[in-house]
Amino acid sequence: MGDPRLGSRLKEVRMAAGLTQAELAERAGVSRKTINTVENGVFVPSTLLALSLASVLGTSVEELFYLVEH
Repeated sequence: MGDPRLGSRLKEVRMAAGLTQAELAERAGVSRKTINTVENGVFVPSTLLALSLASVLGTSVEELFYLVEH
């Protein structure tokens, strides 16, 4: 299950890059459902997946994911 401490900008960065979930998934080597669950906070990506998504989107992991302060 997702972790409420993890925030994600994945959807906005993906959309700004003009990519669909399916296109990002294909480039990152995962399923579209994986992208959907990460974007919706259901699934916390592994370090490897986070690095892969950042690389595909030409940004840093820190730009895509951040800690939510309570």
